[in-house]
Amino acid sequence: MDDRDLLRYSRHILLDEIGIKGQEKLLSSAALVIGCGGLGAAALPFLAAAGMGRLILADHDEVDETNLQRQTAFNESDIGRNKAETLLGRLKSINSRCETVALPHYLDGDELAEQVRRADVVLDCSDNFATRQALNRACVAAAKPLVSGAAARFDGQLAVYRPDFSDSPCYACLFDDGQADDGACALFGVFSPLVGVIGSMQAAEALKILLGTEPQEYGRLHVYNALSGRWQSFALTKNRQCRVCGPKAV
Repeated sequence: MDDRDLLRYSRHILLDEIGIKGQEKLLSSAALVIGCGGLGAAALPFLAAAGMGRLILADHDEVDETNLQRQTAFNESDIGRNKAETLLGRLKSINSRCETVALPHYLDGDELAEQVRRADVVLDCSDNFATRQALNRACVAAAKPLVSGAAARFDGQLAVYRPDFSDSPCYACLFDDGQADDGACALFGVFSPLVGVIGSMQAAEALKILLGTEPQEYGRLHVYNALSGRWQSFALTKNRQCRVCGPKAV
């Protein structure tokens, strides 16, 4: 770090749990964020501001007027533009020294696997079951930490999966392949600040993973209800018969 970095990240450096060594870890780390809607648009500015060395953001979707109710990274002039490319500009204005790459298309197959392998941590900010399952499989295959978030109506979910730890359940241990509702926001609605709460928590968990802070958070599902303002936490166990992370994975 140079003098500019020492000044910029001084409030991190003052924290015993981070310090200079921790900040240097962030500056040399890479995060992959799938989905630049409500959750991604909330998480990414914090990651950039915190000094993430490299951010890869992927989203094939375009900004729609209905997004503006909750996706505060966008404004009216962004309608019709790709979300990843639009958000890239904002992130560069937040931290010009953070290497930022926008992938304005749907990631799957070999490309998804390759981008996951290049990342030190992955954030699932998507809004559909198929993407979540594909991303989980890629993270398990590459043994990469996955921070998963979801938001619909007034309810949010947050979970950290650590396939790099042998005892950690994966996303498929909790949500096996089956039917799920895509486009939940369009079908059921979503409370505007909810995506900010969950997205910012995803950023916090990702940063803690990269910093190696103790205790390591994984194996729990955190559920937040914005009407009551209450969090609930449920312990998750590894499914030994899981088709993704179990011994007989296919």
